[in-house]
Amino acid sequence: MSTIHLTNGDVAAESLRTALREVGRNDRVHALRDDLAVGPLRGIDDGPEVRAAFWDRVSTDTKRDFLREFREHAAALQAIAREDANLVVWHGESASDQLMLRRVCYYLRNNPQRLNEVRLSIRDLTDAGAWAHSRRDRATSVGMFAPAVLQARLPDAAPISVLRISRLALEWQEAKHANGETRRWRDNTFTSGSFADLDALILEHVTADWQPAARVAAEVMTAELGFLVSDSIVLWRFREMAATRRIRLRGDANAWRTLELCAALAPCPHQ
Repeated sequence: MSTIHLTNGDVAAESLRTALREVGRNDRVHALRDDLAVGPLRGIDDGPEVRAAFWDRVSTDTKRDFLREFREHAAALQAIAREDANLVVWHGESASDQLMLRRVCYYLRNNPQRLNEVRLSIRDLTDAGAWAHSRRDRATSVGMFAPAVLQARLPDAAPISVLRISRLALEWQEAKHANGETRRWRDNTFTSGSFADLDALILEHVTADWQPAARVAAEVMTAELGFLVSDSIVLWRFREMAATRRIRLRGDANAWRTLELCAALAPCPHQ
């Protein structure tokens, strides 16, 4: 029987493809390209319009068609659920990876016998200089691991119990219903958060003097927030905060190379 591997994101998928190639395996690898830890989830499995609109606001890549991508994701998951192939979900200890696992369990809840997993954690991260080691929450995603690490873990794919699949599928439905702006994962439990949490952290590191935006972004992206914050989310929050005059920006607001920021003289009152 053939095997399909599922990962969260293209970086993880490419690393896994390399690992499989090096041992002579031609298993199919499918990447789910969505950071489920941020943005609206309600209705995501019925229609992707609201979620696609969110990423259209966040992303600076005008060539990406998020509506088409998310429709293709849903169609691919539905097709995979109908196939006979064994499935292996690769996941790390981060909110986005864990939400991806729960979403897959939701789609496969009626075919649980096909579902397997490989769990990765900070203990598997062999790069001593990796920034994940400096995080107090020890959060990891599969994209952080080298092909050699993934290759060594190939034999560890193990079935997920029917009871656990049912529980994870239910947790996915609960996350959709909660529909928070962000989702924190701590002690194997999800809680909802807001972008105001990110904004407050940004303001803690903004000063009256101009400084590289990348410096503040690094502080936010390594903070213990219960989820891994991407650079695209931080850049979007910078733009949103500048639009409401909570910070000032100079340089290209869609790129890091020249972008600088400083505190605004006075915030705009909320309308």
